[in-house]
Amino acid sequence: MKSDIVKSGIERAPHRALLRALGCTEKEIRQPFIGIVNSFTEVVPGHIHLRSIAEAVKSGVRQAGGTPFEVNTIAVCDGIAMNHFGMRFSLPSREIIADSVEIVAQAHAFDALVFVTNCDKIIPGMIMAAARLNVPSIFVSGGPMLAGRMGAQSVDLNSVFMAVGKVARRKMSQAELRELEEIACPGCGSCAGMFTANTMNCLTEALGMALGGNGTIPAVDARRIRLAKATGLAIMELLRRDVRPRNIINRNSIYNALVVDTALGGSTNSVLHLMAIAHEAGVEFPLSMVNDISDRTPYLCKLSPTGDYHIEDFDLAGGVPALMAELSKAKLLRPRVVRVSGRSLSDENATARNRNENVIHPTSAPYSAKGGLAILFGNLAPEGAVVKAAAVAPEMLSHRGPARVFDSEEEATTAIMSRSIKAGEVVVVRYEGPKGGPGMPEMLTPTSLLTGMGMDGKVALITDGRFSGATRGAAIGHVSPEAAARGPIAAVRDGDIIRINIARRTLDIELSDRELKNRLSKLPPFEPKVAAGYLKRYSEMVSSASSGAVFVS
Repeated sequence: MKSDIVKSGIERAPHRALLRALGCTEKEIRQPFIGIVNSFTEVVPGHIHLRSIAEAVKSGVRQAGGTPFEVNTIAVCDGIAMNHFGMRFSLPSREIIADSVEIVAQAHAFDALVFVTNCDKIIPGMIMAAARLNVPSIFVSGGPMLAGRMGAQSVDLNSVFMAVGKVARRKMSQAELRELEEIACPGCGSCAGMFTANTMNCLTEALGMALGGNGTIPAVDARRIRLAKATGLAIMELLRRDVRPRNIINRNSIYNALVVDTALGGSTNSVLHLMAIAHEAGVEFPLSMVNDISDRTPYLCKLSPTGDYHIEDFDLAGGVPALMAELSKAKLLRPRVVRVSGRSLSDENATARNRNENVIHPTSAPYSAKGGLAILFGNLAPEGAVVKAAAVAPEMLSHRGPARVFDSEEEATTAIMSRSIKAGEVVVVRYEGPKGGPGMPEMLTPTSLLTGMGMDGKVALITDGRFSGATRGAAIGHVSPEAAARGPIAAVRDGDIIRINIARRTLDIELSDRELKNRLSKLPPFEPKVAAGYLKRYSEMVSSASSGAVFVS
């Protein structure tokens, strides 16, 4: 066992003395050491209940003859961090999470790891750590929040963001907004809807790194505790069989995750995170593959924010296992993969059942023949840009309009709130990428304002930053190279004509290559927005969004 290095032999007597100080018995010291990596925090609704999940995991580990040690990572609530300086720390927290797991797991020589997670950057950060460390690992999330109810209508956090735009448009009173605010988030769990957190929890299942139900069982459901206990039992079997993350995370499993992602119409951020996970696992997976997958994967689930169903409805319909079974019937998944369940994908599919074809459409009757995500390329995004095609109004799938350029999200938000954005315009928000932001902040506020104002079918928004998984409309993010790296988006001026064609996967500005090059050559040197601290170091080390915004040496 790896943990023998801290507990076996006479020279490890001091180490054992410290373990005894923790209350460990002789038997517990002899057993495998299992790190329970918990992202519990009292400031993130998706994580406030994770102590109970971790306790259930530890119960399972003990039942199977292991000795669990609970440790912690940080977590950022993207909703609370949204639209102020704090959002610049959200994506950068992913790298700290991965590094902190590496530090604590290596320093204490854990034999295996169980990751207790739930929200946006925490999930991919932990998967990156698992791939990097490559000791037997498994994931269990805290589960999704239930949707709120306003009369007969289901509501969630995104409903509140959009309601702000309705108030600005005088389509909703402040009293109605207050009522919505009080009921939209009824309890613990990751925000209800196929936003980034729930997308990533579902994709952890699709990758094979979590047991069935991980992405969809509601946070308040007793099945969630049972799943956590089963996860604790499962890690001991993975350790016994020496099944490691790099046996599971490979080109085939990442391919399958993207198939599930496009069938779900998941968050655009998942592309960023899957590229980073592939990087950590040593898997070459070009961004262009997303289009290849999306072109042959039908869009089967229309969940909030693009539809009226929520994660709890998806769960009752059979969740990720039922969706994967539907996709497998059409031979859209690669079956030769390893799963933490110890079962083959075919065996898992055989026991899955689609209980509601209104929620999970069969492949014979999709919402659309192509998946919900698309990567756009062109002279404005030579390295690519990402859009949730499933959330775009049909009339905006092809659009040509004049640019309205802003060098920060705050400037764009002010213009939208003042109602100075005109129908047909293309709002360009730049210097918000990994380096320029720094930290590539999410922009749910401007997109939700446009939606609340009824402009999401009339205005496009493109940025080198990124969008929340709750975003709707023709919102195109991750434009690469970013403005801070002197990508073409830095050369755009007010009035320039931008062409978007999502069906053809193109994003272009009507300027010659010569004119673009000339404009870029005349720009002043980029001045970083942050001169000290972690964000300064982050901006110096981070790569392009097209490669996952990972650290490069």
